[in-house]
Amino acid sequence: MNLGFSILIILGTITIYFLAKKFYKRFPFPFFVPIATSTCFIVGILLLTNNSYSQYMQGGKYIELLLGPAVVAMAFPLYEHRNTLKRHAFAIVASVMSGALIGLLSGIYLSLWLEVDEKLIRSLAPKSVTSPVAMDISSLVHGIPSLAAVYVMIAGISGVVFGPSLLRLVGIKDPIAVGIGYGAAAHGVGMAKALEIGNQQGAISSISMILSAVFASIFGPIIIGLIL
Repeated sequence: MNLGFSILIILGTITIYFLAKKFYKRFPFPFFVPIATSTCFIVGILLLTNNSYSQYMQGGKYIELLLGPAVVAMAFPLYEHRNTLKRHAFAIVASVMSGALIGLLSGIYLSLWLEVDEKLIRSLAPKSVTSPVAMDISSLVHGIPSLAAVYVMIAGISGVVFGPSLLRLVGIKDPIAVGIGYGAAAHGVGMAKALEIGNQQGAISSISMILSAVFASIFGPIIIGLIL
């Protein structure tokens, strides 16, 4: 692929996401969150133009490179709310650990109940952590890393689509609880959603996502090995 095509992919992706954000502001329906609508739109364009994911990534890889600096930038709101983190350290750690265990066990047992293929279960189990960690865990337990990344994306989008309604339904408004929920259940996508709500929610969501990855890396292989 030439440089012009890569630039077109980058500009096209940015434009689509920008338009998706404008659309969401105009119609703030849960299913219209930008990450979901822009992803569906890009997939639709690739299918219509008969382009593969690998072709798209000729330009998309440059956008992906910005994920690292974006995550590092989250250190600033963490620093801003460091006193809050210190005050609620035990509650945050305990809640995230519980969330990580529930995420692993619910995915495995629901899949067993539905008689899902074991290989798919090993790929699905680490769905609630960020993609690189989920892929490593899946590989470690003899799953399919690329499929694990797909499940992570589905979990993240589902979290930001249904999360606000579920939190309202159960009456959860505390910024710390909201941040933990998004970070533990919807990883990076959830963290972006939490940041939309407020800096404190975003900071808590960030540390929640990090701790979820740590706990899933420790307990995931053990739990999968014991159950499967």
